[in-house]
Amino acid sequence: GMVPWLTRFNNIRFHGTSLTADVSEIMWRDTYKVSKIEGYPLSWDKRDLEYALESWITHEYDEWFNVGAWKCRLHRAGHMPGACMIEIETPTHRILWSGDLDTRDSPNTIGAKPIECDILCLEATYGGKNHPNREQEENRFVTAVKNIVRRGGVALVPAFASGRGQDILRILHREAPELNVHYDGMGTRLTRKWFDNPQHIRDPSTLEEVWKWTKKVSSKSDRKKALQADVIVTTSGMLDGGPALWYLNRLRNDQANGILITGYQAENSGGRKLLDEGKISIFGNVTQIDLEVSQFQLSNHAGHSELCNFANDCNPQNMILFHAPEESRNVIFSEMGEKIKIHLPVNGTPILINS
Repeated sequence: GMVPWLTRFNNIRFHGTSLTADVSEIMWRDTYKVSKIEGYPLSWDKRDLEYALESWITHEYDEWFNVGAWKCRLHRAGHMPGACMIEIETPTHRILWSGDLDTRDSPNTIGAKPIECDILCLEATYGGKNHPNREQEENRFVTAVKNIVRRGGVALVPAFASGRGQDILRILHREAPELNVHYDGMGTRLTRKWFDNPQHIRDPSTLEEVWKWTKKVSSKSDRKKALQADVIVTTSGMLDGGPALWYLNRLRNDQANGILITGYQAENSGGRKLLDEGKISIFGNVTQIDLEVSQFQLSNHAGHSELCNFANDCNPQNMILFHAPEESRNVIFSEMGEKIKIHLPVNGTPILINS
């Protein structure tokens, strides 16, 4: 989101995987377009966007490259295809920055592996919280889909464009190939970028089979046909926009239909309000939704146990916890603070690490 803004500083270059670079163009252009349509300000403009796209330097996993006096290489982060951790070798220390991380394999991604380091910068999103068993949760999701279809309804699955939507398609293809599944939204464009970067996909040949099986929505007439599907997988994952609201508006009056939420729902998002209040804003109108609404924990962030095991196996002397509320970081601090020197950063305050 803020990356194009960084181009306002001289000689900024962005290092990442080829898939991340390809996907960024779609995401940034869409963000710019929506900001113009909805009239909310961005901290960057069209010129910054174009500069950002020209500033990418891409690397394969495990490939060493130099940035000044540092040696660096990228490793799989397991969060989604193309996501990476970065290992930095300075003259005095080895640093690992996790980014968003998951050590578990998911349908489209191989989990992150620990890297020995002196300083570990680790996300702590789910500190203090463990996920349910992934296989059991996927089975619970598929059962819910089949129950909706069995009673004559349509299962609407809001899903993030890169990662979650494609995971859902794989799960349904594997467990219920008899279903009529339609896929709409930005994810259709992003998935084509995935196929241009198969080295980042877990078992890309299977994803190709899934893609042929899935009915892609690309027009208004396709969207009307999708209303007769068994399952509609579409953006946005938090029900804040995208085709999901169009479908919800047309499906909401038939209680045979159901909504299956599979991702994190931020405070004040459409999905969060639907879960908490049974209401959602559809095209500016707060609307009561009397459909079955279910939530499933299919996160691609490591849970508490995975985070602690990963940190132990990296064997750092110092660990910096980020991307988490204070209570999540404090749980990890309490559990691991005697083994590793843990730092809890505050925005704008430098951290001094004594070697």
